[in-house]
Amino acid sequence: MLSRLGALLQEAVGAREPSIDLLEAFVEHWKCITHYYIESTDENTPAKKTDIPWRLKQMLDILVYEERQQTGAGEAGPCLEYLLQHKILETLCTLGKAEYPPGMRQQVFQFFSKLLAQVQHPLLHYLNVHRPVQKLLRLGGTVPGSQTEKEEVQFTTVLCSKIQQDPALLTYILEGKKMVSRKKSSREPSTLPREAANIPDKDNPHSKAPDRSSGGAQALSPQPPAEMEEPGGGAADSNLITSLMGLCKSKKGRVALKAQENLLLLVSVASQAAATYLVQSSPCCPAVAEHLCQLYQALPTFLDPADIAALEGISWRLPSAPSDEAAFPGKEALAAFLGWFDYCDHLIMEAHMVVADALAKAVAEKLFVEILQPHLLHVSEQSVLTSTALLTAMLRQLRSPALLREAVAFLLGTEPQPAAPDDGPRTLCAHLIGHCDHLSDEISITTLRLFEELLQKPHERIIRSLVLGHLEGRHYVARGSPEPESYEDTVDLEEDPYFTDGFLDSSFQPSAKHPPAPLTNLDGKTAVTEIVNSFLCLVPEEAKTSAFLEETGYDTYVHDAYGLFQECSSRVAPWGWPLGPTPLDPHEPERPFFEGHFLRMLFDRMSRILEQPYSLNLQVTSVLSRLALFPHPLIHEYLLDPYINLAPGCRSLFSVLVRVIGDLMQRIQRVPQFPGKLLLVRKQLMGQVPGEQLDHQTLLQGVVVLEEFCKELAAIAFVKFPPHGPHLHLSPPREGHV
Repeated sequence: MLSRLGALLQEAVGAREPSIDLLEAFVEHWKCITHYYIESTDENTPAKKTDIPWRLKQMLDILVYEERQQTGAGEAGPCLEYLLQHKILETLCTLGKAEYPPGMRQQVFQFFSKLLAQVQHPLLHYLNVHRPVQKLLRLGGTVPGSQTEKEEVQFTTVLCSKIQQDPALLTYILEGKKMVSRKKSSREPSTLPREAANIPDKDNPHSKAPDRSSGGAQALSPQPPAEMEEPGGGAADSNLITSLMGLCKSKKGRVALKAQENLLLLVSVASQAAATYLVQSSPCCPAVAEHLCQLYQALPTFLDPADIAALEGISWRLPSAPSDEAAFPGKEALAAFLGWFDYCDHLIMEAHMVVADALAKAVAEKLFVEILQPHLLHVSEQSVLTSTALLTAMLRQLRSPALLREAVAFLLGTEPQPAAPDDGPRTLCAHLIGHCDHLSDEISITTLRLFEELLQKPHERIIRSLVLGHLEGRHYVARGSPEPESYEDTVDLEEDPYFTDGFLDSSFQPSAKHPPAPLTNLDGKTAVTEIVNSFLCLVPEEAKTSAFLEETGYDTYVHDAYGLFQECSSRVAPWGWPLGPTPLDPHEPERPFFEGHFLRMLFDRMSRILEQPYSLNLQVTSVLSRLALFPHPLIHEYLLDPYINLAPGCRSLFSVLVRVIGDLMQRIQRVPQFPGKLLLVRKQLMGQVPGEQLDHQTLLQGVVVLEEFCKELAAIAFVKFPPHGPHLHLSPPREGHV
């Protein structure tokens, strides 16, 4: 690599200082490059077929070799001083802009990249380095899909790596057109004049060598970028950011991926000052959010929610749609949008806290509020359906705490507001809850999936706003009587008009063989058994069909519920929830209780389970199961305790189910051959027999869902308070992940 240098040194033995010979060689190579533009008349010869690439390589080798020979640490050698003082980098920028000879821009990018990477002396602080760097960035970023994308991304890689090592460089590089002097002389022409080329005197090649004893040192001293700043700053034209964003949009996958990695490296700077500068004085956050909005607006007007769900798991590192998935209109556009959203989420998670907060707010404002919210509230059912499904897909991918915080504020509002039964939909959340009870079953199912996804996010305000805020105070429990000491004292199910003698199973009755187990201390086997049996025996025998088929039963539900409960408990562990409900004051007067719009909607839907489509029933019960898994004593009491003494006019999940069973008992009498038809419908749902249309099919499918849901609730109650102990001690999730 340094063979040419070795030859030069051999010729110089005993004649001159090696540094003088290096400088002479360096100047000679530069002189040959500039003379090419004076003497050449062929405008079609590519640059790589001239000796320019070789000359540039020799100049770089000389600079690297000179630095290795330097004895004084941090001291610039004569060749580096010549490069800086004679503005060689500025001249090379002009040559690259002129693209003469053809391919010269590629050579200039390569030279800049290798120079900054291989020379250890700090260069970017110098005005005669960071100014041409800015110009070169601007030159590359203005040509989308250019032939030099590979070289451009290598150049930005070096710059981002340098900034990562020294965040103070950010202010030198993040300058745009407005930061460059307005002097007319600073604008390079497209052709290179003799003076701009710094052509040395043919007879005295050292005539322009720097004078290290006088004014040359002043030109070599690092210059702060403020000296070049115009009033108004340069936030709108920050070249490194715009260049990276342009490369992120490249059709070449490797170029786009590398540019994204470079931007990720840039936003993760450790310096508070650099991060603040990046937010306040660059278009980084708006540019990233704006590209996300552009990708969203490029999507088709309507997308099937099933197609959106099929692209689950798109990663920014592999943003293309899986080839094994069925094609549908807008597939590639959807993959591009979800891939960039995943990248935004990853940026926010890895970025400095200052950048993360700003980027999360930009995404929330530009995408959520300005674009998504009007679509969610649109009168068009297609618009509501597509936007809701896309929001669900985004929530499923979301991992960064900062963006989750913004998403929760967007969906639930900035301040919690206690809801009343007659309140209209004042917030977006209220509108979405209304969509769960929409005339369109498809919109109802899609919106219920949105809430199910939301309930799996580790943000306490979600469950508190939707459920817990309405249960606090336990106003659903009747006042004026002491707390029950045992389940036997709380309710006599035989007195319920919906429980007839023929319906009540002996195993459903509270067991008298075990000692009393207070509700406030669910640590005994009796209490768990009573709750489990209550749900398992809720559906009458004539409405059960699972026993006739070899299929997964209650034990499988217990296994699944255990894993889901572990996951949920780990997620909520940092929230410090109490182990038991606050004891009631028997002298406190009863107050009106409202379960909240969310639970009211779910209970209303549950009460219509015998009349609703099968897929809708599955989604309603799935959301209720998610709620029941939360290890909060009030949720457990209100959703899973069949024995609470409800205040007048209040209902719980169990009381809703009891009335559904009562309705079912009356309907059974009107369906001929009910057991046989019910068994046939279950076999159809399992795919064991062809799905032919039957009378009362919606009712029969609802009964199957009801039986399975009761088994699932029994399993959840069992794993939340197993006989061997009331609580599971679980480790919290890793920090920084959702």
